[in-house]
Amino acid sequence: MWIQKMFGVEKPIIALLHLDALPGDPGYCGNMDLVLEHAEKDLIALQDGGVDGILFANEFSLPYQPLTDIATVSAMAYIIGKLKNELSIPFGVNVVKNPIATIDLGAATGAKFGRSCFSGAYMGEYGIYVSNSGEAIRRRKELGIEEMKLLFKVNPEADSYLVQREIKVVAKSIMFGDFADGLCVSGSAAGEEPDDVILAKVQEVAKPRNVPVFCNTGCNHQNVREKLLNCDGVCMGSAFKKDGIFNERVDRTRVTEFMKIVKDIREHL
Repeated sequence: MWIQKMFGVEKPIIALLHLDALPGDPGYCGNMDLVLEHAEKDLIALQDGGVDGILFANEFSLPYQPLTDIATVSAMAYIIGKLKNELSIPFGVNVVKNPIATIDLGAATGAKFGRSCFSGAYMGEYGIYVSNSGEAIRRRKELGIEEMKLLFKVNPEADSYLVQREIKVVAKSIMFGDFADGLCVSGSAAGEEPDDVILAKVQEVAKPRNVPVFCNTGCNHQNVREKLLNCDGVCMGSAFKKDGIFNERVDRTRVTEFMKIVKDIREHL
């Protein structure tokens, strides 16, 4: 799989770097220097703790916008540009709820991968959300960044498909029709772990196609051994923070302890 070539390991751990609220967001503190300082400290803690990849995400741009404000994306590009020389591992981007902006930001920053709801129609507290995979895949080609891997959310957290389909059917459709490079399986909400049965079902149909499957939410120190039995990697954020709390900053000790567990898992593959 391409993940071994990109990250240099089996079962890569992609750490989310949750950027503080940005210009235009209701929670923005009004000080970009402080936002950058927080991002830099979290990046250092994650890299020093031994994670395999970084995913920059505007997780605190609440409430999320399907059409993300240009100020938000510009701020993300600014921060990544400032931190790029400090990056020693592959990085990706995720403009929450906006696949096209995710691809555009990836082109501007040189991201190796992007994560988003690149396909599907959903409904949740932000209303009805309809993505356009045809537009997203064509946008990537237009920008000349076909080497940028796209991680598709198979079942986005906190939202529901407008028409319910069996998860294996969804996964097969995404791989065949949308050229997904990877599949992300989520729990019912951010921070909630996905059902192991669902993970196993997605991996069952993805493995013959050599498409990696990621546990997208809810992985932690207690369940990582179990989760990695049914997936090829993990995207995680909150479990790396102080006391595992979403609103806290990254705790290097928690990162190091988690990666020690992962190292042991890899040694027994």
